Amino acid sequence: MNNNPSLVGGACIIASVCVGAGMLGLPSAGAGAWTTWSLITITFTMIMMTLSGWMLLEAFKRYDLKVSFNTVTKDILGDNVNRINNLAVYFVGGILLYAYITSSGLILEGVLGINNKITSVLFVAVFSLFVWHSTRAVDRISIVLIAFMVLSFVFGVSGLAVNIDTSVLFDRINEESNYAPYAMAMLPVALTSFGYHHSVASMRSYYGCEHRAKYAILGGTVIALCLYFLWMASIYGNLPRSNFGPVIAQGGNVEVLLAALGSVID
Repeated sequence: MNNNPSLVGGACIIASVCVGAGMLGLPSAGAGAWTTWSLITITFTMIMMTLSGWMLLEAFKRYDLKVSFNTVTKDILGDNVNRINNLAVYFVGGILLYAYITSSGLILEGVLGINNKITSVLFVAVFSLFVWHSTRAVDRISIVLIAFMVLSFVFGVSGLAVNIDTSVLFDRINEESNYAPYAMAMLPVALTSFGYHHSVASMRSYYGCEHRAKYAILGGTVIALCLYFLWMASIYGNLPRSNFGPVIAQGGNVEVLLAALGSVID
């Protein structure tokens, strides 16, 4: 029996790390650059972030498979840089955990009718079991979650996708053609949309080699890129560029974006 971890499972782990609530901010962040330049920017970002993950794998090559990000950073860059790096990683990890735990607690509160503090604890307890058990368990649950996410995403945007107006999608109704300078404003959001690098060491340990981990990373970032493409094209193909002003003025919140979409869709 072949017990080698599947590349699909690893790709789903990377994709599930990349894709999150941050993708909801992509349309507002790319509104100035609009469709073509936004897609160019996010594709360029995906390539750079994939290559940077591969470079991390290259840096890990001469270390034991179980080595941590902390050990490699300390060995290569020294104690002082390692402390700064650890603080940055812990900060980002803590913020993400807080965001997902509280959001999931609020969602489950509406479904189960239980206090959100209790549902947050239950959420952590259930999914911690998979992490505690093994990376293989995370692999399996990631495939299931990605499948449900893709299905719910497709059902959610299918109504928008089938009504895409190419004149709106490529902003033909606007005489302005100065899109490229706005692409830079999208980079911070695009970069966070491919932030999986804290999982590189785990992928290497999971597969037992850099070669398979490399392709799992590529698969995961490609899945994320495809989802982002569909999401942004669905928004830009329905909501004219000129209508993004009020959305951005109110912080680009998804509620405001959906309200703006509702005003232009019959």
